[in-house]
Amino acid sequence: MFLKECRLLIVSFYTIFLATGAAAQQKTAWQIQPGSIITRWAGTVSPSKVLPEYPRPQLVRSQWINLNGLWDYTITPKTVDAPGAFIGSILVPYPIESSLSGVKRKLKPEEFLWYKRSFNKPLMKSGERLLLHFGAVDFEAAVFVNGKQLIVHRGGYQQFTIDVTDNLKEYGNELRVRVWDPTDAGPNPHGKQALNPEGIMYTASSGIWQTVWMEVVPDNYIHALTITPDIDKQTVTLQTTIGKGGRAFSEDFSDAFNTGVDLSTYSINVQVKIGNSVVSRYTAPAGQSIVVPVKHPHLWTPDDPFLYNLGVQLVNQGKVVEQVESYFGMRKIAIHKDEKGIHRIFLNNSYIYNLGTLDQGFWPDGLYTAPTDEALKFDIEASKAMGFNTIRKHIKIEPDRWYYHADKLGMLVWQDMVNPGNDTKEGHDQFEKEIKRNIAQLYNHPSVVTWVLFNEKWGQYDQERLTKLMKEYDSTRLVNGHSGEMLYVNDLLRSPSPNAWVAADMTDVHSYPFPRSAPLQPGKAMVLGEFGGIGVPVEGHLWNDLMAGWGYDGIVTPPMMQKQYTAMVDSLKVLESSGLSASIYTQPFDVESEQNGLMTYDRAIIKLPATTLRRIHSKLWPVTNNYTMATRGFSAVVADTINKTYAASLKEYKTGRRDSAFLRRMALLAEKNSDTVTANKAVSEYIQSLNNPLNESNLRFIARLTNNTRSPGFVILFNNIDKINEVLGKDKAEESIVIAIEADEIEPFTKKGMKPDWQAMEKSAVSKFGDLGQETVWQTMVFYSLNHRQWDVFGKTLKPWFEKYGNKRTWINSGLINSLAWATFEHSNDREALEVAAEMSARGLEQNAMAALLDTHANLLYKLGKRNEALKWQEKAVAMEPSNDEIKTNFEKMKRGEPTWPSLN
Repeated sequence: MFLKECRLLIVSFYTIFLATGAAAQQKTAWQIQPGSIITRWAGTVSPSKVLPEYPRPQLVRSQWINLNGLWDYTITPKTVDAPGAFIGSILVPYPIESSLSGVKRKLKPEEFLWYKRSFNKPLMKSGERLLLHFGAVDFEAAVFVNGKQLIVHRGGYQQFTIDVTDNLKEYGNELRVRVWDPTDAGPNPHGKQALNPEGIMYTASSGIWQTVWMEVVPDNYIHALTITPDIDKQTVTLQTTIGKGGRAFSEDFSDAFNTGVDLSTYSINVQVKIGNSVVSRYTAPAGQSIVVPVKHPHLWTPDDPFLYNLGVQLVNQGKVVEQVESYFGMRKIAIHKDEKGIHRIFLNNSYIYNLGTLDQGFWPDGLYTAPTDEALKFDIEASKAMGFNTIRKHIKIEPDRWYYHADKLGMLVWQDMVNPGNDTKEGHDQFEKEIKRNIAQLYNHPSVVTWVLFNEKWGQYDQERLTKLMKEYDSTRLVNGHSGEMLYVNDLLRSPSPNAWVAADMTDVHSYPFPRSAPLQPGKAMVLGEFGGIGVPVEGHLWNDLMAGWGYDGIVTPPMMQKQYTAMVDSLKVLESSGLSASIYTQPFDVESEQNGLMTYDRAIIKLPATTLRRIHSKLWPVTNNYTMATRGFSAVVADTINKTYAASLKEYKTGRRDSAFLRRMALLAEKNSDTVTANKAVSEYIQSLNNPLNESNLRFIARLTNNTRSPGFVILFNNIDKINEVLGKDKAEESIVIAIEADEIEPFTKKGMKPDWQAMEKSAVSKFGDLGQETVWQTMVFYSLNHRQWDVFGKTLKPWFEKYGNKRTWINSGLINSLAWATFEHSNDREALEVAAEMSARGLEQNAMAALLDTHANLLYKLGKRNEALKWQEKAVAMEPSNDEIKTNFEKMKRGEPTWPSLN
């Protein structure tokens, strides 16, 4: 069956749900929505206690008000200025697409997400102000207090603050937030979020996804601290930014502050402390940089992440009006020559190999938002427990507390910028605005040692200018201008750009799966920005149990993984001896469709024992002195202690085990092991056991394993087409229905040696299944005649099928279109067939302007006598693949007026 065989090519990896029916739109109490897997921390989440920790550890005030918890929400078209009603409750700050939000619904680019809650005015003295803080809202947030819009903030990863004082009532203040998030369909930096995740792209996280909170401050208050340590001079420089009451909004730490504020009577008192003991004091006029001596500094390292405490007071005419607590680490990062004259990464004037892992920061239950602060910390503890000293935080900016834990535990951090949203001026402007804000937001964290500008050409532009700009914003850290601009996959090199690492502090190559070194360039360290990706799926701990496992070098078992990983680290040791300064392994945790993590996505299973990984890593980096203390919160089951053989599972099934989760797993295991009888039986039993077959996870199972019209899943699919497509995506119900109809109505009559009676099959299929029956027969006729080289039948059936069905179905993708159109070009002289093939290839180019399809489209136009138009398209094909001899030969023939098609005589 053509469609079934191509299924893996034409089925999207994952699409988030869900728009619910009218009955379900009523407001309900919060509960975590069903998902394939959740973490151990999800069960501790409750509306009364949501991320209760103070969210900004580097600027701490003693009094604050946490606004996390249940808010009202609704979704409207973007054309609606204000919602008429709110339809349910959402748990802030979990993204609306997440299970922990209690909603688990996809937000579309043409929609607004609205939040609403009330709060009472806190006790405030005369002249005091109330600040409303948002950790992060993705992407555009308009904030209203008591009906007045106070701000429209753009940027899905940056903190912002609003002074709401002048809009307050004593009681019952209404706070509304309107969110627009186009995800990957707009100008916004979005990282690996996607509307329709495929391959390495993951589920979107829209709306509020970090803590919302309030603080009472004086009229003039400490808005921000900029802390710069200097271990060589044994000093720390402090710049205090003063905020002025009445300002509606702030998004940058420096912009629009210390302006229009009369600081003539103000001073700053600074105390540097070890614990509570003061080791250094300083007083200076407010608004000035303060250089505080730190004699014989205790240096911050991954071995010994020592932090000084910092007390800062704002004083007016001798009276302390404001005080905050902070901290800093005395550390230095730089590129220097080692004793052999090789440029390497130095920490505190000593060479340190950056042994890292690529952390995406996604969670199966919270998506962008960790379920709890303990969970947030766990990810760093896990990397520490496995023996890494570096984390590359991959195209995502985390909440402040993640970096606080990295500071406390001793982890070097390479921080990626979030890739540009699109290649437009608006997209570039937003990206550059966010670069500045990201650096300012994370500047004080000693753990952050490297900024990464671009990743693998994603949105790359003006690399030299932007690299230099980042160094202007922060001269104290390294800048990796382009990680993986040179990318190898299975020893094949993607074409690099000229001046790949211009102005950067390092050359950076990605190599999958086995490591290699980056090129040697004067003054730059050589680093391996990504490698590895060994795939080890663990049943029962998969985000999507319907997908085959994926890794860069296929799927292996834990023992095979240990051999491969050991060989990789042995290679790294050799590369390090010749100059490699860093390596980043992909990756610490599985993420959605990827099973190439060292742990499962739910953080429950570690695929190799942590002791084994530490032993392997010790060839490059010894276990840190603070290892025992820093990894107290780490625990995980080892994979080889939980795997079962198929025979053991089958025995449980035959002896009567029938719980729902087991039936689902049994059906998938039986299919994987080609046990069709058991698979079909377990599928039927599982579907019949379902209380809610229309939730997303169950629908995916039904659509994936319904392969005939006799399955109980077929009735569900056939009777709920619109609902299923709303949940799973356009045409997903029809796709599975067509496969099932083909299996029963066509496949039995097209076996080898049989002459298909298409007219009889069509009559039967239409009588039972209506238009979908006709579509199935027509589509099968097209592919059957193509596969059997029946070119007369192919030419006659292609046009009616494509015009009525193929032109609208999402599973007819650009690859399939190219195959059909090229077959028409090579084997048909029928003008009508050639014209429909040209129409098909034009449609395919709208989806994906790949060189092969450009060539096909040009050749069809040429055969139809449209030479000038054909030459324009063929020129594009040559430009896209200049080394493709076949495309170039066709171009030369077109220019000479020679046929490019084979003779059909």
